[in-house]
Amino acid sequence: MADSSFDVVSKIDRMEVENACNQARKELEQRYDFKGVGAAIDLSSDHILLKANSEERVLAALDVLQSKFVKRGLSLKTLDTEDPYASGKEYRINAKLKEGIDQVTAKKLNKLIRDEGPKSVKSQIQGDELRVSSKSRDDLQVTIALLKEADAEVALQFVNFR
Repeated sequence: MADSSFDVVSKIDRMEVENACNQARKELEQRYDFKGVGAAIDLSSDHILLKANSEERVLAALDVLQSKFVKRGLSLKTLDTEDPYASGKEYRINAKLKEGIDQVTAKKLNKLIRDEGPKSVKSQIQGDELRVSSKSRDDLQVTIALLKEADAEVALQFVNFR
């Protein structure tokens, strides 16, 4: 019998990110406590820029954005936010979108699978994803449960289960 396998990836649904940003932008325009504070959310290809005229308001705008991410089923681990900083008369927060599993995290996950996973399971790093294979599908299910409970710095998805 051939080996079964799956891939561990960290991908972002760009459409959902765009929808979450648009919903947060609309809420900032409509809410009374954001009137006249110049709060704005700008989305570019790989980061989100939040702006407001005070540090408290820009942190509140970040809270609104995070709540929209959660409502749309996006993990907050995909957002890498910096501390607020002053830029002229306004405060800004840069939030970078994290996609893909970096080499350090992939090595940690690989070591976790080797140390705590079933012995028949093999894993290998392939670019920004991790391929996990075994003869037993049950062992692969156990490995998925192990990885879901692990505290990884990135949001993990499990695809191509064969």
